[in-house]
Amino acid sequence: MSGRSGSHQLSNGLIVSGRPEQQPKERQPAIAARAVPYTGGDVKKSGELGKMYGIDFSGGDHQHNSGSARSCPNSGPLSKKSSSGPMTPIQPTGLITSGPLGSNRRSGQLDMASAAPTAFNYKAVYGSAVTSLKDEVRLGFSVSRAAMWVFLVVVVMGLVVGAFLMAAVKKPVVLVAVAAVLVPVAAIVVWNYAYRRNGVLGFLRKYPNAELRGAVDGQYVKVTGVVTCGSIPLETSFQKVPRCVYVSSELYQYRGCGGKHANAKHRFFSWGCRHSEKFVTDFYISDFQSGLRALVKAGYGAKVAPFVKPTVVVDVTKDNKDLSPNFLRWLSDRSLSNDDHVMRLKEGHIKEGSIVSVMGVIRRHENVLMIVPPTEPVSTGCQWPCCLLPTNIEGLILTWDETQNGDGIPV
Repeated sequence: MSGRSGSHQLSNGLIVSGRPEQQPKERQPAIAARAVPYTGGDVKKSGELGKMYGIDFSGGDHQHNSGSARSCPNSGPLSKKSSSGPMTPIQPTGLITSGPLGSNRRSGQLDMASAAPTAFNYKAVYGSAVTSLKDEVRLGFSVSRAAMWVFLVVVVMGLVVGAFLMAAVKKPVVLVAVAAVLVPVAAIVVWNYAYRRNGVLGFLRKYPNAELRGAVDGQYVKVTGVVTCGSIPLETSFQKVPRCVYVSSELYQYRGCGGKHANAKHRFFSWGCRHSEKFVTDFYISDFQSGLRALVKAGYGAKVAPFVKPTVVVDVTKDNKDLSPNFLRWLSDRSLSNDDHVMRLKEGHIKEGSIVSVMGVIRRHENVLMIVPPTEPVSTGCQWPCCLLPTNIEGLILTWDETQNGDGIPV
């Protein structure tokens, strides 16, 4: 029966009708299980990874390894020598991560240095998140222009009348009367210019502290408490004091009778500022009275008036200018010449854990308590006991207690 057409015998001996079926072929795996060759970091052998960087695969090596590259691209360290085309950099995301000073870098920024960023390149690394304070604190008299013009007219008229009476009467009593009026006026003006900063500091110390718990939105307050860093801690450029919210480094130069001036306003026989670096960023302050913590918005180009007294860290003369290699390196990093001038480097800072007083406006946004700079200057008012005229202060005011030690409170 096995020979009849239309029948065939199965493997178990049973004879059935029909055409014999072909043996099923063994199914091949979709992807061959083979080991991926090591590329050694060659982007020509890395498939899609090389395409992401714009590498032109036109050589024979690419055709030879195209199968293994498509199956599983292997990414090794990129090497400029192994690329046959221009490399396209990844676009920056603008993300700023929080953490230690060395890890706070923008993604996609140029690698400026392998070490942690110093105060000298904060603006290049963090952009507007760190405020650069280039000018001194602006203190202006809050006297109206009309009052100033009236005062000047009265003074001029007094001088004219006094000169006419002296020429007509020809008695020294007129000169004494004119001097009795003008000398006190001139003394008050000179006193206000000389003692203005000390008068402002006295006003800031006497200003009462407010309690954050009861402060309303838009209220101008003074808050005193312990400082903690935000997402971007700062570091002084010379002493390398870490975890600061405000840093300053100022290089002064002494000018004798005929020396070179440090700036356009540098007078003879005085110290003039030759170079200045001042940076401040957002930070937190914990109120002593209520225990609440507020975010102080001092970064992103905010107007800030810091009253922090710097200390002398380096005093260089002609004899000892070569004794401080760190100071010479500091000058070289800023392209400042090292000549025979007498120089002095001062640094100031507000370190995390310091006790600081902040004066600004309360803002509440989605349960976040903030202290922001006021839109209008703050006036000290007339201080009659000190014979001081009203003085305006612009921006967010920061005052540091100079009596505390440099280490601050551990936080």
